[in-house]
Amino acid sequence: MKISVVINTYNAEKHLATVLETTKHFDEVVVCDMHSTDNTIAIAEQYGCKIVYCKRYPYVEPARNFAIAQATHKWILVIDADETVPQKLREELYKLTEETDLGGVYITFKNYFINKYMRSAFPDFKLRFFRKEGAYWPEEIHSTVKVKGKIIKLPRSRKDLASEHLANDSVATILSKNNNYSTQVAERRKGKKIGWIKLLFSPLFWFIKYYFIKKGCLDGKRGFIFAVLKAQYKFSCLAKIYEFQQQKNHLGNAS
Repeated sequence: MKISVVINTYNAEKHLATVLETTKHFDEVVVCDMHSTDNTIAIAEQYGCKIVYCKRYPYVEPARNFAIAQATHKWILVIDADETVPQKLREELYKLTEETDLGGVYITFKNYFINKYMRSAFPDFKLRFFRKEGAYWPEEIHSTVKVKGKIIKLPRSRKDLASEHLANDSVATILSKNNNYSTQVAERRKGKKIGWIKLLFSPLFWFIKYYFIKKGCLDGKRGFIFAVLKAQYKFSCLAKIYEFQQQKNHLGNAS
């Protein structure tokens, strides 16, 4: 069966050509752009992509469903503009389209931080390959597509099937993203009660998860910094939810 690759973009020129070089053998590549001001569209045109436009959002999830709807084929591979598709992965995905009861596939991703591959950020499973029919992507930040049918995961032992996440974000960029993403999460979950136990131990668990359980300790200082940034993100989410609640209570008392 045929596969449509769907890529949402906004000022994505940095890695887009590298990514499109790895997707050019698929049946269709749809680039859904949020009105970029750099060379994103020129690069997409060079690779013969189907280009569509949507309004700009502060994060990508609200644009996913529109982008997927523009695809022609029954199977969809969603990747970001800084994620590659190795040949072995492409070959495996085409094989999987023959499974009649399959609805979706979790793909593994290799992530980099301060110029090195991070053990603690692998396999980073994401449900990115699925049947178009019946698929729906919730608009919440960091949400996962909802699909019909059986869902499987690619083997974590098959690193040759992993997509490479090329971003290699700096500490400053991650902190900026953490601030933006945590605000979006807090807006959505501002009705959730935040107690002392959650405030104290949830960020601590995230540090333990990424530094010890996922073996970030083997990544040296990078692993420690990465785990701290993960904990900081979780703490920011909780702190902002609590702040929303206190502001609401203050306004209620004032009235």
